[in-house]
Amino acid sequence: MRLYLLPISTRRTLLYCQKLDAPATQKQTWGDWLQGKAARTWSDWEQKEKGWQKKVVSYGNYALRRIPYEEWGLKSVPPLSQRRKQVELRGDEKVEVVYPKSLLPLGKVSKILEALATERESLHKQRLAWCFVGMPVTIPIGLLPVIPNLPFFYLVYRAWSHWRAYAGGKHIQFLLKNNLLTYTPSPVVDAVYAGQEQPLPSTPEPTTSPNAELLGNEKVPGPENPHPEGETMLLNQANGRKMTQALDLPQLEIELERAIWQVETAVQLSKEDIAEENSRGGDEKKTQ
Repeated sequence: MRLYLLPISTRRTLLYCQKLDAPATQKQTWGDWLQGKAARTWSDWEQKEKGWQKKVVSYGNYALRRIPYEEWGLKSVPPLSQRRKQVELRGDEKVEVVYPKSLLPLGKVSKILEALATERESLHKQRLAWCFVGMPVTIPIGLLPVIPNLPFFYLVYRAWSHWRAYAGGKHIQFLLKNNLLTYTPSPVVDAVYAGQEQPLPSTPEPTTSPNAELLGNEKVPGPENPHPEGETMLLNQANGRKMTQALDLPQLEIELERAIWQVETAVQLSKEDIAEENSRGGDEKKTQ
């Protein structure tokens, strides 16, 4: 498999795992089959012009877009089975980390991976437990005619999602602990970032916790980042699409689109909050 580290802003980086072609002799797991089945069902519902399936898809896509991109990134990393562990320890399957060296120094890449793998670990465990607590509560809704028990199925999906993210983080920790990663700077990725037109949205103050500074290159020099302690976008939607084309990874497009949208929203809200605080401060000085 191949891991991609793609900075979205000067403080946040998207992790994405590309699953390389599996050997023809490798059997499909039940989890992969279930994912495929769910994806096909969802796609069929999206094609409907009206009805409750169409409404479910509409509200569902709205909710899915708001699941943190960090969770989606960890979910893209396959769980660490015993067979995969032995394969990786023997070196039969190389795990490559692709990153832009113009933004992420080599010495920082492993720290970013470690932060991404561990910072949300306790959150996923807690949310997984709450999903299991909530499932029995929603069972009576299944007695209603016609409409399926959507709250129950949503909690099942969120439980699976949190478990996959937790398992993906554990897999990355295993790779880091055993020095099984090969770090590969990508001129292709660097070229996309270099072609990004400036200026991009930025904030004069951080929008994340102090520990989150490991998730990106928070000190990008130059006029495009006049606030080194704040946050500056490094990709917009147009260049996100260029990234997927340059890497020939069409499946990455939705991940980048979601991550860029979430970070842009956070940056914009932070700017509005700062402007409002400055405005209140100015009004208070005038009244004194």
